[in-house]
Amino acid sequence: MENPTSPSPSPSYPVSAAGNALRVVRLLHELDELRVMDVADRLSVARSTAHRILAMLVFEGFAVQDRHKVYRPGPALRAIRGSHAAPPPDLITIAHPHLRRLADAVRETTHLMVLEGNGARFLDGVEGPQALRVSYRTGTLLPAHATSGGKAMLAALPADRLRALYPNGLPEDGAKSPKDFESLVNELVSVRRHGYALNLQESERGVHAVGACVRDHAGTVVAAVAVAAPSVRCTRARLTELSQPLLAAVRDIGQGL
Repeated sequence: MENPTSPSPSPSYPVSAAGNALRVVRLLHELDELRVMDVADRLSVARSTAHRILAMLVFEGFAVQDRHKVYRPGPALRAIRGSHAAPPPDLITIAHPHLRRLADAVRETTHLMVLEGNGARFLDGVEGPQALRVSYRTGTLLPAHATSGGKAMLAALPADRLRALYPNGLPEDGAKSPKDFESLVNELVSVRRHGYALNLQESERGVHAVGACVRDHAGTVVAAVAVAAPSVRCTRARLTELSQPLLAAVRDIGQGL
C-alpha cells in the first residue's frame, strides 16, 4: 500500500452527487474515521458508490487511508478544522502528574481526553493500584455521549454547536443511554448543574466513571478528566464522592496550562 500522505491517482470515474460527498466530509469530521461500509450504510448507497466517494476525497486531500483500509481526515480537512481541533501542546505533560496523584488518592484509574467531533479521544491515563481495576485507553476514540468526560465536554458546548455534532441524532453504537438526542440534552442540563458527568456502564459493561472538564485561564474547555472503576465496588454514591477530588484535579490542571 502506498504512503497515505503521498499523492493519489485521480479516480477514473467522477463523483456526480456532490451532496453525498459533502455528507461524507461532515461524517469524517465528526467521527474521525470511516470505512467503506460505514459510508454505504449512512448514505444508503452501494459499497461501490461509497468507495468512489472516498477515493475522490483522498484525491482532493480531504481523507487519507491507513493500512487497515480505514479513512481518516486528510490535510485539507485538518486545515479547515484549524486550531480548534488541537489540544494545548503541553496538556499531557502538565496533566500527567495530576492524573497520577488522583489515581493514587482515589485508588482508581484516571483518564485524560479531548473532544474530537462527537467522539472522546483518550490521550493519557494512569491505572489504579488495585488488582481489579479499569485499564487505561490511551489512543481510543469512544462516542462522547457514552463517556463521562465526553458528556462533560458536550455540556459545555453552545446548543447550536451541540446540535451540529448530531445532525442525524445519536448514532446506534450500542450505548445503554442516552437513547436519543433529546435525552442527551436533558442529561447535559444536570451535568452543567453539578459540574461533572456520570457514565454508568454506558461505554463498557461493568465500568462506572465520573468526568469533569479542564478549562484554561480564559475558561475555555480544552479537555476532560475521568475516574473509572469497576461497577462492583463503585456505586453511584461512590461516584459522587469521587467527583470532589476529581474537580480539584481538573482545576489544578487548568491552572497549570
